[in-house]
Order: sequence, then structure tokens, then C-alpha cells
Amino acid sequence: MDSLTQIVLGSSVAALVVPPRHRRMAILAGGILGTLPDLDVVWFKLFSRDVVTEVTWHRGPSHSLLLLTVLGILLWLVLKSRSSQVQSSPLRWLLAIWLALITHPLLDAFTVYGTQLFWPMNTPPVMWATIFIIDPLYTVPLLTGVIAAWRLTSQSSQQTNEPGRDRAARNWLVAGLLVSSVYLAWSVGAKALIDRTASQSLAVLNLQNAPRFSTPLPFNTLAWRVIVMEPKGYWIGDRSLVADRETMPFTFYPSDNVILEQLISEPQLERLRWFTHGFLAAHTQQRNDGELRLILADLRMGLEPDYLFRYDIAGKDEHGVWSVTPEITQLSTSANFFNTLSWVWRRIFDSKAIP
Repeated sequence: MDSLTQIVLGSSVAALVVPPRHRRMAILAGGILGTLPDLDVVWFKLFSRDVVTEVTWHRGPSHSLLLLTVLGILLWLVLKSRSSQVQSSPLRWLLAIWLALITHPLLDAFTVYGTQLFWPMNTPPVMWATIFIIDPLYTVPLLTGVIAAWRLTSQSSQQTNEPGRDRAARNWLVAGLLVSSVYLAWSVGAKALIDRTASQSLAVLNLQNAPRFSTPLPFNTLAWRVIVMEPKGYWIGDRSLVADRETMPFTFYPSDNVILEQLISEPQLERLRWFTHGFLAAHTQQRNDGELRLILADLRMGLEPDYLFRYDIAGKDEHGVWSVTPEITQLSTSANFFNTLSWVWRRIFDSKAIP
């Protein structure tokens, strides 16, 4: 999820656990710890020139439940030796630090990008894909709760009815977490509805056992996209829980999988396939200089044909032989953000809306 969401989630859980008199410090500390795992991007930008490493190792070790648990204990030991507040309630602060850290990767796992929760185990990244990476309906309740709790707590020392203000601050935090959690639970239920409808349509196409995934379209949980893989390409279907009542239609798009399979044993391409769970499409594209290139698209993020993660991975020489480029590059997307947002909004209420 986005940084603001992770900050307010970390602040919320930490502020609820510690004693009321420590709430302001917990809001600050929880916010910092809540966004800490995403600082791995700084490391990659400074020390990595390899786009495959940057993409596939983000949400890697820094999002491991095991490593974050160890880090939480170490941070707690350091703070306990230096902070009187932590010393006065050590177990509460240990729980607050741990929750602020691990709720970050757990929330990320609900998005489609992929989160390596169980690193160093070599299991594919977890991508439950029930919520978009930015969703205001999840973030706003948490943000409201944290702001209200901060204001109530910051004023409590100047008021005579401190217990009442402390109780109100806690209630705001609980309300923010409760509303956001209910919304997250709704996203899981919405995905189940989409998957059930997709299964019925795919059975007619004899694709009921084909690899597939479903994910919400940007900024909502009412309009969804399902992508299904087959040897010659992939099928895409859109579904609105508001506008659509008929069976779910799917459109087929070809992919140059024969070429891709010749190259996929290359370590970087194998890494990309592992990271994306195999939801990749390959298309040939001729450059201005006439050279034929193979472009690889991560089908999990973006809309056809403007996917957010597209890579120039291979070229064809004068002998007709394809070979992986020494340095894989990521291509920029031509998608227009406002056009996409406008279409998603229309698609929620109109089954015939065209991207």
C-alpha cells in the first residue's frame, strides 16, 4: 500500500497498545515503524542498476515476518535501555513495535504486487489481490482516527477531564481500525463473488482449470479484472458488482509465448516469472532503427495494452536468433492516469463503458 496508509496503520495499532500517557510518542513511533519496510527502495536506488533486482526484491527481506520480528525485538531492547516510557511499560511497547512493523507486510499482501512474507523461504510472493495499492476508502478512516487521537491526546494535559479525553482518543483509533478492517474484509468477499462468476464463464470456454487471478481496478473494490492464462495468450474479463448482471465476457489476446519459452531459462527472466506467478505476456515490437525487440509485460498491474511494468528483454539478430539483452530495461507506460480513473468510475455504473 501507499506510504500514508502504512504510516497511519502503524500509528493506529501502536497508539492503541501503549498506555494513554504514551499515546503521542506511540503515534510518532508507530508511523515511522509502519513505513520502515518500504525504505528498501532507497537501497535499490543507491546501489542497484538492475531493474529486475529492484522490482523483484522490493517487498522482499524487508517485508519478511521473521526478519521484522527480530528487528522489532532489537529495536525494543535499544529503546528499553534509553527511554523511560518504554521502561515503564516494556511488554506493551514490545507489542506496539512488533504490530507496527508486521502490519505493513500483511497489508501489502492484500495487494497484487506480491509480498515475500516468508523470506528466506523461496516461496512465491503472497498476492491476495483484494485491494488496490491506493484506496482512499481504506486509508481515510485510519487517518481520521489518528488525527483525532493526536488532537485529543495533545490537549489532555491541559484539561481536567483527562480520562474522558483518553477514552475518546481510544474510541477514535478503534473506530478507524474497525471501519478500515471491515472494508478490507469486504474486499475479500467481493473477490470471492468475482471469482465465482468468472468460474462459471470460464467453464464454458473450458478454461476453468487455467491459471488465473482477479484484482480490483484502481481505487475501488466494485469493479474488477480477471486475467486467465493459456499456452497461446491470455483472456481478460472485467466485472462491475454494481452494473453487471449477465455472464462475464472474456476477450482473448495473443502472446509470443513460443519465443518467451526459448528464453525463460535465463536467470533474470526466470526471476520475473517467479515473481509474477507466471502472469506475463510477450510481444514483438520493432524499434525505429528496425531492430525487432521482445517486450515482456507484467499482466497484474495496468490495463491492456498499457501495463505499468513492461520490460525490453531480448533482441533478434541478423540470423533470426533471439537472445536476452545484457541489460534488461523497464519501459515507461503511455497510460493516462485521469483517463484511466474516469473509465474506472464509468465502468462501475456502466457495463458497456469502453476504456
